[in-house]
Amino acid sequence: MERYGNELFTSELQQRARIIALRGPLETPITDLVYDSRKVTPGALYIALPGLHTDGHRYIPEALQRGARAILHQYPLDTYQDNILYIQAEDSRFAMSPLADAFYGCPSRSLAVIGVTGTEGKSTTVFLIYQLLTLAGKKAGFISTVQYRIGEQEEWNPEHQTTPEAPVIHKYLAAMRDYGMEYAVVESSSHGLSPRTNRLGDVAFDVGVMTNVTHEHLEFHGTWEQYRYDKANLFRALDRYSHEKILGNQTAFPDRPHRPIRVPSFGVVNADDPSASYFAAATERRVYTYSTRGSEADLSIRSLESTAQGNNYEVYSRAEDKTYKIQDNLPGSFNAGNVLASLLVVSGLLGLPLEDFIPLVSQLRPVRGRMTVIQQGQPFEVIIDYAHTPSSFEIVLPPIKKRIEPHGGRLISVFGSGGERDREKRPRQGRIAADWSDIVILTDEDPRGEDPLALLEEIAAGCPERIRDRELFLIPDRPTAIRKAFSLARPGDVVLLLGKGHENSIIYADRVMPYDEIGEARRALEELGYREQSSSS
Repeated sequence: MERYGNELFTSELQQRARIIALRGPLETPITDLVYDSRKVTPGALYIALPGLHTDGHRYIPEALQRGARAILHQYPLDTYQDNILYIQAEDSRFAMSPLADAFYGCPSRSLAVIGVTGTEGKSTTVFLIYQLLTLAGKKAGFISTVQYRIGEQEEWNPEHQTTPEAPVIHKYLAAMRDYGMEYAVVESSSHGLSPRTNRLGDVAFDVGVMTNVTHEHLEFHGTWEQYRYDKANLFRALDRYSHEKILGNQTAFPDRPHRPIRVPSFGVVNADDPSASYFAAATERRVYTYSTRGSEADLSIRSLESTAQGNNYEVYSRAEDKTYKIQDNLPGSFNAGNVLASLLVVSGLLGLPLEDFIPLVSQLRPVRGRMTVIQQGQPFEVIIDYAHTPSSFEIVLPPIKKRIEPHGGRLISVFGSGGERDREKRPRQGRIAADWSDIVILTDEDPRGEDPLALLEEIAAGCPERIRDRELFLIPDRPTAIRKAFSLARPGDVVLLLGKGHENSIIYADRVMPYDEIGEARRALEELGYREQSSSS
């Protein structure tokens, strides 16, 4: 696509993007928005971003050499070329969002956009909402940590980033719009919702979902209060656009009859979370609630039976004064809450009763790397999950331990912690793992610039009573750690591999090592003589 500078940089956009000065030919045609100088193509606008390890302003000459026609920058430059359009903003990262929104034609205003935030459960809930909408016959796309769909098929997300930068978000939303989709489900991280990155600052959200809020990412937000405040920006965004959307997009299929869709706006929160009322108070929209622990809510679980294959539960609907029986194929009892949130969203968006969607729940697929069961005929269970926070450990570990303990099964947990991230959580991870696991094996997750063994010692500090080399092992090399866990496993045990899930690499200070947890687990089992049979991924 191509937009001209004088068409793009209206007075309204200059105000939204906090632009200080424009220099050079405003009639410059712009073909793309790029914030990585290595990806600049002729005609692009290069966005120079200050960063932790380097500064994008250093790469302006490289961007120009590659054919950039415009530069968005934050700091005054030493030189300016006559034939280049220069845009100086107070904060180039903040300006990137309204610029991307305008460049792609405000795509979120042509879609019903559902945002999902929370410390845990975001990716799964996004995927479940997307699937329910699709099963109900709606054209829907989604963006998550694990996968995305912006066109014909689902694709894997190769990045270790939950919410992409603003140009990617708006580019993907525009692709959904142009493909003829009506609904977009967006995983909304605290980083993405923070005005410091402003990745989601110009997305016109219609529905906000909060799964839970616990201790995470204090290295970025500073305090838990700020972390929670930034997450609640999703619910504040529901009030940003006062007009009600009426969708009638026919870009992809102009010859097909189409009924305009009036989009309601509302919130959905987990009533069991102490921050439920905080999020509900952040918006003037109606907020629906769900509960898995007996709290007063619009949807609440009355009884639940969990197995290694999925869950069976009874759910009471307060509005209908009716109880439904639900069966899912999503291992992990906590997934029942993700299902309830998804049902509230889709029922509310489409204005249809819950009973229309209950039969669809049994067709829902789990997310790859989220409670993925690997079975190759071995006499012990192998489960892979992305859990990497203390609160997610408290959700995942206890139900497994309680399920296998009556039969003499042991829980062997293998995990690490991200380097250059929140260090306060590390001993808490160790403490929780030791409380519920019989054997703890600490290994690399993404050490980044930290010393891997020193990082693992910080986790081990949380469980000092564990006997080294019998109940507690520190094995930085992750493939070796997995093989150690399998060698210790006895019939009836569960080996739980945590922290990597769907990710495709391990990040070290000097390299990025390609890595696939599911593939590695399969290879390790094959080395023991167990060949691939089936998987729930």
